[in-house]
Amino acid sequence: MKENAKLMFIIILLFSTFLGSIGQLLFKLGLTPTTILIYLILGFLAYALSTVLYLYALGRMHLSWAYGMGGLSYVFASILALLILGEQISPLRWVGILVIAIGAALVGLS
Repeated sequence: MKENAKLMFIIILLFSTFLGSIGQLLFKLGLTPTTILIYLILGFLAYALSTVLYLYALGRMHLSWAYGMGGLSYVFASILALLILGEQISPLRWVGILVIAIGAALVGLS
């Protein structure tokens, strides 16, 4: 695979993974005691677009490579939870998130 094509698929997968994390955030916001239905609808839309992008990339690359990049959803979701929801993340969990990020980077470089 050419380097330009690989870079394009990395960007598509990163965007797909980030959209999936946004979907999770919107689901969480939509399920609070003061639920706003629009959050759930937007969450489903984010998930749907994430899936379409993932399927596009998956049809053109190895499953083991594409799926490994999906591990970044843990990283994105944790950062969004910290920044938007104000959730506390323990140091041990940060270590786990860092290990996942390193693993996804190694998969992306392979």
